[in-house]
Amino acid sequence: MGYKFSLVLSREITDGESIILKEAGCSTAVFGIDSLPTNADTTVTKMDFDDTISPTLAEAIESALEAVKSVPDLSVPGLTVPAQPAGPVAEESKVVAGEMIEEVAAEVVAEEPAGKATVKKTTRRASTRKKVEVSAEAD
Repeated sequence: MGYKFSLVLSREITDGESIILKEAGCSTAVFGIDSLPTNADTTVTKMDFDDTISPTLAEAIESALEAVKSVPDLSVPGLTVPAQPAGPVAEESKVVAGEMIEEVAAEVVAEEPAGKATVKKTTRRASTRKKVEVSAEAD
């Protein structure tokens, strides 16, 4: 199952133009007659895609839009993209066993006039924190 979307072209195309589009990369597109979304009286061609080749939906749409550029005086006034199935399932992340490492961080909190600093040490473990405050006193 591929990426599904539809392009509404600006006008009804000829058999020769449909061949050009198929050769330009729309070989799996299904061509049909529709009306312009903004004017129901205007008959246009609709192209339905089920792209199983492109790696992403964006690349599938870009490829189809590029193919339309190969036909002179043809544009795409409408794009319909239904909900898509979820992409490939990513492998489950594996938990690696190991040891917990303690982090010790020292911060200078404030300097005292004699040039000595007050140091605050923090030890961190998983979800609990222990704070140890160490103060240096002036001699």
